[in-house]
Amino acid sequence: MVESAPAGLAHNLKRLRESRGLSQQRLADASGVPRPTVAHLESGTANPTLSVLMKVAAALAVDLGEMVGVAKSSVRHYPARALPVRTRGKARVRALLPDAPGGLSLERLELSAGARLASRSGGPGTRRYVTCESGEVELSIGDAVWRLQVGEVLSFDGCQGANYANRTRRKAVCYSVTAPGS
Repeated sequence: MVESAPAGLAHNLKRLRESRGLSQQRLADASGVPRPTVAHLESGTANPTLSVLMKVAAALAVDLGEMVGVAKSSVRHYPARALPVRTRGKARVRALLPDAPGGLSLERLELSAGARLASRSGGPGTRRYVTCESGEVELSIGDAVWRLQVGEVLSFDGCQGANYANRTRRKAVCYSVTAPGS
């Protein structure tokens, strides 16, 4: 079992890095670990310190067990009550990715008739995507106003805040995805 630990780490690290669209250099930059060390970890030839493993795990936004392969299961169940929900006035926002990789978020926004909601910036280098599932959602971004119908998507620079409004008499639901830039 001990002999397979470096191979498991190598496999998991490469899979996690690639699933986030990161090069070895970008992971090195994000973790503060030199790129040659990342390469050695992925080759299965490294004997890393706990400090190095913790830095890389933090940069990948995973727990140490997932990265080194000691987690019993990669399947996790989150009951609805465990997902964070914010209510602001007539708007309700539910986070849908409790263990998302760094910089990624997915939220379900439920806007009652007449509801308004101001959203925060996603931060520099992010991109935001908003899609309307039901009703009609009005988004104000800077001086521009967009009205999204069912199935439409609006994509914009995530460092801009957006104001959401439901000007209809029925509930509107939309999803907002904020993703790190490339």
